[in-house]
Amino acid sequence: MTDIASYFPITDPTLIFFVVLLIILFAPIIMGKLRIPHIIGMVLAGVAVGKYGFNILVRDNSFELFGKVGLYYIMFLASLEMDMEGVKRNKGRFGVFGVLTFGVPFLLTYVACVTLLHYSAFASLLLGCIMASNTLIAYPIVGRYGLQKKPSVTLSVGSSMISLLMSLVTLAAAVASYGGETGVWFWLWFVGKFVAYCVGIAIVIPHMARWFLRRYSDAVMQFIFVMSMLFMSAALSEAVGLEGIFGAFLSGLILNRFIPHVSPLMNRIEFIGNALFIPYFLIGVGMLINVRLLFAGGEIVMVVLLIVAFGTIGKALAAYLAAFFFRMPRSSGNMMFGLTSAHAAGAIAMVMIGMRIEIGPGRPLVTDDMLNGVVIMILFTCVISTMMTQRAAQQITLRDSEMPDDSEERISRDEKILIPMKYPEYAQRLVNVAMMMRNPKNTTALVGLNVVYDDADMRRNQEQGQHLLDDMARYAAAADMTMQTQVRVAANIANGIRHAFKEFRATDVLIGMHMHPEVSQKFWGEFHQSLFNGLNSQIVMARLKQPLSTIRRIEVAVPSRAQFEPGFYKWLERVCRMAVNMECHTEFFGRDDVLQHIREFVSSRHGDMRVSFAQMQHWVEMPELASTISDDHLFIIVTARKGTVSYKTALERLPDEMQNNFSGKNIMIIFPDQHGDAMEEMTFAQPQHTEELSAYETLSKWLRRKLRMKEK
Repeated sequence: MTDIASYFPITDPTLIFFVVLLIILFAPIIMGKLRIPHIIGMVLAGVAVGKYGFNILVRDNSFELFGKVGLYYIMFLASLEMDMEGVKRNKGRFGVFGVLTFGVPFLLTYVACVTLLHYSAFASLLLGCIMASNTLIAYPIVGRYGLQKKPSVTLSVGSSMISLLMSLVTLAAAVASYGGETGVWFWLWFVGKFVAYCVGIAIVIPHMARWFLRRYSDAVMQFIFVMSMLFMSAALSEAVGLEGIFGAFLSGLILNRFIPHVSPLMNRIEFIGNALFIPYFLIGVGMLINVRLLFAGGEIVMVVLLIVAFGTIGKALAAYLAAFFFRMPRSSGNMMFGLTSAHAAGAIAMVMIGMRIEIGPGRPLVTDDMLNGVVIMILFTCVISTMMTQRAAQQITLRDSEMPDDSEERISRDEKILIPMKYPEYAQRLVNVAMMMRNPKNTTALVGLNVVYDDADMRRNQEQGQHLLDDMARYAAAADMTMQTQVRVAANIANGIRHAFKEFRATDVLIGMHMHPEVSQKFWGEFHQSLFNGLNSQIVMARLKQPLSTIRRIEVAVPSRAQFEPGFYKWLERVCRMAVNMECHTEFFGRDDVLQHIREFVSSRHGDMRVSFAQMQHWVEMPELASTISDDHLFIIVTARKGTVSYKTALERLPDEMQNNFSGKNIMIIFPDQHGDAMEEMTFAQPQHTEELSAYETLSKWLRRKLRMKEK
């Protein structure tokens, strides 16, 4: 029998490319289960398939080619996504914080490397530049909280650009001077070339961009033009003695105002890079890492501890010093530290530069210890940055106490409820819920949606779907409500609903909860989780076992801090309308602070509503609450998406709570409006895909089941 090991490592280019595509496809799913940052996942995958791991792939020339393209792409996208207008408006503060967040960690890391690790001055300078720069890994958290325009956030974004630019210039100057004459004439010549290059690029690229983008609108030609400018700038940068990544970064800064962030051209640039070049580069970096050194003990542990400690302390000192100088509160300092403490794209780019430099025959500047130390440092700092930014975002939201607007105009403006429908026996109940939630002062518009898969049964399913929607449109018309209808073909149901939501400019989604175990055993069903993770507008999921007219009581569980969410008054108004129309007694459960806001709203807007309030200090009281709910009650749970101010880890157990304690009950789950826009594409910092359960939660559930079986 042929030994399977003889087929490895794979050397055929076709098979190499196939394996790399499999890694790019499945790494976000696996890393999502393990709750590991996506960028680290790609590097770890490279470690696994490289010669120091399981030796599955040969690192052929494709990794050199795509790797260099991916390296330039990272720097290009980092500068292309900068808010240049915000930098111009606050250039004074940006300059101060930029110098601090570059200088403090640079000096601390440099001194630590020279004195404690006994590295050479050049190696210490390289690590100093790596720790002085940062990548805005945690920025999506800010978007979820709607804090993009806070001074601490804009300062962090602008200073990140400045610190990265200073790090690249410092490293480029050091590389240019290495091995050559470093006298006065060298530096004069270097500065002259640097200035001439920057001025020339700043004049030539804008003129060419204006001429080309005005004259040619073809999507492919525009993309190729932008790529040409990127690589022209990188090639000229290398020609004058600078690193190519500086040219890529500079070209992105210059083209920033010619490529709007929401334009189709920007979408194509991000898609190509994030789908292929950047992952290819990250996998190639992982293949260079000798993972065996991590278990050899000794210096590698010291390297990781020192660069993480001194680099992170330096970023913290810079953030809190800047907050003190600008007389900003401590929570703003926490935000500035959180956003500027992560290292990813720039760090990998700079360590790759060091790997190409030899300080002697066969002696590279970057040792295996340094390379492994930098990669592990990226993992640690990404975790620190994410946790600190999350905490700071909650502190700022609660500090500013920015209550949502409760004006009637805002709550009731342009209401349009999207109702995805599939099962005839359930569609009418969903329409009835929409009728109960309608604004009585106007005719709330409804959108009936049926999404079918693009498969062999598509035509038959379309006809059935249209017949169902026609019936529901007539039913709604009898209640003086207009309903638009659409049968939509999609490869993914959640994406079909999201696209319809945007096309119809809907304000709410009302959808039936999963009740067919033969279709899916998961609590959320096949696509519900993708829907509420990918859409930040209000989503109401209903599981009604009986007609609304037979419901005699409504009970609502509200999480703490719910009053700080932007959609607080919107869902509250919908629930109050439904209670009044159904003439049901309604009881709200929650903490004193949130109940006080609900009490004030109900008394001022719905004085005739029969309502009561009860204390629920923690979500662990849910099983006790379940015992008070009868079959003819409607239990409403107001929940929250991950990364929002009212989210708590107890909400992760909601599916288990529902299945164990509320089986057979009438249930409605509300995901309120949130700030920001959901991600529409995967980025090298964060994938769009989010797993319902982490691997740790799955393992914990399995262990609990085993223990219960043993007890029995």
